[in-house]
Amino acid sequence: MVKFKSVLACLVLLVTGSLARAELVVEVTQGVAEPSPVAVVPFNWSGTSALPEDVAKVVEQDLARSGFFSALPRESMLGFPSRQSDVYFRDWRVSGSDYLLIGRIEPLGEQRLEINFELYDVLKEQRLMGQRVESTPAQLRDAAHYIADRIFEELTGLKGAFSTRIVYVTADRRADNSNRYRLMLSDWDGARPRTILESSEPIMSPTWSGDGSKLAYVSFETGRPAIYVQYLSTGKRERIQSFKGLNGAPSWSPDGNQLALVLSKDGNPEIYVLDMRSRQLQRVTRHYGIDTEPTWAPDGQSLLFTSDRGGQPQIYRLNLSSRDLERLTWEGNYNARPRLTQDGRFLAMVHRPQGGDFTIAVQDLKSGRLDILTRAGLDESPSIAPNGSIIIYASQEQGKGVLAAVSLDGQVRFRMPSPGGDVREPAWSPFLQ
Repeated sequence: MVKFKSVLACLVLLVTGSLARAELVVEVTQGVAEPSPVAVVPFNWSGTSALPEDVAKVVEQDLARSGFFSALPRESMLGFPSRQSDVYFRDWRVSGSDYLLIGRIEPLGEQRLEINFELYDVLKEQRLMGQRVESTPAQLRDAAHYIADRIFEELTGLKGAFSTRIVYVTADRRADNSNRYRLMLSDWDGARPRTILESSEPIMSPTWSGDGSKLAYVSFETGRPAIYVQYLSTGKRERIQSFKGLNGAPSWSPDGNQLALVLSKDGNPEIYVLDMRSRQLQRVTRHYGIDTEPTWAPDGQSLLFTSDRGGQPQIYRLNLSSRDLERLTWEGNYNARPRLTQDGRFLAMVHRPQGGDFTIAVQDLKSGRLDILTRAGLDESPSIAPNGSIIIYASQEQGKGVLAAVSLDGQVRFRMPSPGGDVREPAWSPFLQ
């Protein structure tokens, strides 16, 4: 039995700020050619009072919004089994379901619940998995995301990322024509949005630490750019760097002990590495061109960054110990904002082909093949899900900033429109415990 404890359930309550804007909602615009049909039966609840969350509905939405599954509507179900003895596989074959998820929720005592769920292969009439999970009423949505992760991994072989979070920046025009900026934290699907920081000055470049406990970002709240680190468990924040000139583009090392950043304190934008323990600063690039947007390789041994040292913005890799430099991108006249999958093989970027628009592209660093994934023309700020399956990015829709996403193979697409102002600068969290 797993005792479900969501760290972020506590973090969301502790970060400063409150619910600020209507939720982003995932709208799938393209899924795989033949999504697997799955029936997620409403979980039986043996308590007396209503639960604050429909666990089965959240699981169903997670699976359907992934683009890999199609969910059977509840009104089309011929029954609502909660135990194996109640399952009649013929009924589910008739409904066209390949897989069946059932479950039940029982009270264990004061503010404690037990969730039992079971997954079946309808065609083979086999039980694929089952598990018991402990939760509290307040953590039911987190428990549902966990269950969806387990189902997704069982059926696809890929670790689920439904329990992750995203941060993003919103900009709203006020009555006096000034802007109000917010750094927001939400579930992966835009649910439960919370304000981490609110300012009348721009907020940029949010990035997660490897353990998901901290954010680094750029804020102009003092009138010039400064880098801040925010601790999500307490809401505490500290200003890390505020030299004269540019202070921007922070990026955490995989172990969380170093922060790569861009400073122009010596006159030209260069990349530095800050040791977060000793606070020693080391300059790692030296060129008259502009070096910016660093990101760490998963092994922590090298940095990828954008530079126009060759005449156009392209992506380079710098080995931190040898200082060997390698240019990675050659197609198109603009490649920027590099992001790597956790296995280090695939490089997502903002790409502009010769004479084309700004798109999101992915390059296989093993074969060199580059695939353009989007066509909107003003796409930017890619961030990769920790399981390497989806790239979330900022785009434009009817003149307003929205978040959108595409799978690395281009088969799955969804968007996350907001009824509020512009949405931009998304950053996907690592896996959270």
